[in-house]
Amino acid sequence: MVLLHVLARLARKHGWKLTVAHFNHQLRGRSSDADQRLVERTAAQCGLEYFGDRGDVRKYGRNHKLSLEMAARFLRHDFLASAARKMKIRSIALAHHADDQVELFFLRLLRGSGGEGLAGMKWQSPSPRDPKIMLARPLLDQPKAVLEAYAAEERVAFREDATNAQLDVQRNRIRHELMPLLAKHYQPALARVILRQMDILGAEAAFANKAALDWLKLKQRPAFQALPLALQRRCLQLQLIQEGVTANFDLVEQIREAADRPVVINERLSVCRDSDGQVHIRKIEQSGFNKQRIELNLSGKGGEIVFNKTRIKWKTQSAVSGIFHAPKPVANCEYFDADKVGTSVILRHWQPGDRFQPLGMAFSVKLQDLFTNQKVLRAQRHQLIVGATAANELFWVEGLRLAERFKLDKSTIRLLKWGWQGL
Repeated sequence: MVLLHVLARLARKHGWKLTVAHFNHQLRGRSSDADQRLVERTAAQCGLEYFGDRGDVRKYGRNHKLSLEMAARFLRHDFLASAARKMKIRSIALAHHADDQVELFFLRLLRGSGGEGLAGMKWQSPSPRDPKIMLARPLLDQPKAVLEAYAAEERVAFREDATNAQLDVQRNRIRHELMPLLAKHYQPALARVILRQMDILGAEAAFANKAALDWLKLKQRPAFQALPLALQRRCLQLQLIQEGVTANFDLVEQIREAADRPVVINERLSVCRDSDGQVHIRKIEQSGFNKQRIELNLSGKGGEIVFNKTRIKWKTQSAVSGIFHAPKPVANCEYFDADKVGTSVILRHWQPGDRFQPLGMAFSVKLQDLFTNQKVLRAQRHQLIVGATAANELFWVEGLRLAERFKLDKSTIRLLKWGWQGL
């Protein structure tokens, strides 16, 4: 309402044409309807055209398995873009303010966002529903307290959304619990410090983005492996986004760490990068159980073997007296009781009827059920490697915890160090 009041004043001075658009989310019953009436009445008082609509946000969220906040955002932006197209308007002004930015920073920080996400909202950005329509946020540097003071001084009518006080919404917990705690006990100037940090992160993210785009445009590129780590990640991220793939951190890291190693995206597609840093999307051949297998002799002190584009290294060593737990955890490395595993093992893939007892479980379960519980995609299940003893008991499944029966304990005499890496 403050934004509307300010823009209406400026419109008279600059000859702008304004239209008021309001979307009723129908989340608060009569209160939502009262919000709508206030907006309609204010638009009429200002002599402005009004365009309104409503939507069942709860129903939409249930049907599309979205949170209430995400469902509301989708329907709201869909309405705004649709309204703008109908009225041939290219700019939509939104009233996000500085406090919204700080809350968004903590929301994204807790979700593990990178520098670009932590930079927050921009003064201008394309509509998520129509890139030809620009969203403008002219109040983005103004604290909420300033807007409240302006509303009081200018007698701007507004309504308070009661759901903003509900602590079952994460954004509200950040607003009412986390931020006051940090401001009181750690940094009184919290908002100013966070906004400054967002500005720094945004500038650095923009620099990395431009550097990655410049590298991707080159016909003769510097070696991908020679690029700084941040630039490697951004080059892969941009290519994934261009292919319509959600470029989360884990996926980017999996394809960055090894060239030509396919990573399953879903039931139908996998992705990998080549040695030049070029991303390739491939269709997954739908197949049944993989019968490939190889026997491995562990009687020596150590060795290595390549199986299904994965290099496996092993080493046996004597257990230190009184030390029966695994050494410091390392990625793609496990430690087993060598004597329990035995000297002859089989490397193969998941087969019907396989059972496995992960560390900490009191009994074995079907490997298929474990894959389901761990949300391992079906296409990926057939590619994972398992290690079986001579008695066909699984002691290792790639990507899962080691087996309970083969863990190190006080009776362990020899350790089996078992490491693997995709090629």
